[in-house]
Amino acid sequence: MLYGAIEGECYLRGIAGERFAVRNSGAIAVVEGAGDHCCEYMTGGIVVVLGRTGRNFAAGMSGGIAYVLDDDGTFASRCNLAMVELEPMPEEEEINVRDYHHMHDLESHGRVEVLTDMTQFDAQRLHLLITRHQRFTGLGARGRDPGGVEKNIARCSAR
Repeated sequence: MLYGAIEGECYLRGIAGERFAVRNSGAIAVVEGAGDHCCEYMTGGIVVVLGRTGRNFAAGMSGGIAYVLDDDGTFASRCNLAMVELEPMPEEEEINVRDYHHMHDLESHGRVEVLTDMTQFDAQRLHLLITRHQRFTGLGARGRDPGGVEKNIARCSAR
């Protein structure tokens, strides 16, 4: 599913099978889990996985961003790190400081588009996507408040 997508949004209830979001170049997707080879050869877009992934995640990924909930701390062993780097999400205190600072910037510089600026706004983008997923599927992030999952999310992006 989502093979070669170039645009659009997809909020799935349940676990996607193998090769989810392969060759994604611009779509946004939120799913509760994924099989092997998720985000393979991805060149753009955003993928959020709110559960376990299969092996070989992000093999050949050269662009875009993937966020993966890593509750048990084993995601790195299933991620192909040849072309991507894993980074933890910022702590809540850092997010609050940044939000307060941006609040004043927004007044003078206009609206910031968190879905198009891939260099910053990770926490805000993730919160927005998880909230949309909850609204469209009727499910929470496995019973969690969307503001509380950031500490267990790994950010996977091309080097």
